[in-house]
Amino acid sequence: MNDLVQIRDVNRAAFGSSAEAGLVDALRTHARPFVSMVATDGDDIIGHIAFSPVTVSSSATAAIAGLAPVAVLPSYQRRGIGSALVHAGLERCAEVGFSAVVVLGHPTFYQRFGFAPASTFGLRSTYDVPVDVFMALELVDGALQGTSGVVHYDPAFADTL
Repeated sequence: MNDLVQIRDVNRAAFGSSAEAGLVDALRTHARPFVSMVATDGDDIIGHIAFSPVTVSSSATAAIAGLAPVAVLPSYQRRGIGSALVHAGLERCAEVGFSAVVVLGHPTFYQRFGFAPASTFGLRSTYDVPVDVFMALELVDGALQGTSGVVHYDPAFADTL
């Protein structure tokens, strides 16, 4: 089974639908840079994480990635695989030139990686979500200084979710 099929299967199993698998396929097609990483057990892919560029209404030049989705097969969850994917993904994002990352997710989980409410940086989500679940992390100190406004995700998010 090839990697793309396994990544689709991981996302379907983790989320219980095909929406996130379709999102990853769409992002892979046109988001640049697109960061996609997997966790494996032998030859089997058991986890996947993706990062794609986002834009901020007040800054056309900010190099910010959106983390979404992160998926781990249900039988492998609660073993640190998701955390390992986040750590590795953040490192890769820095290597490809992203200076910050935003995420919509569980505050307790993402705070352990250094994420803070995006509102502390003057950032708001384009989606109607509670303030504490929209978070940001500077990969480069001061990267979000002077950047504020609404964060817009790739159109694939609206088209597939």
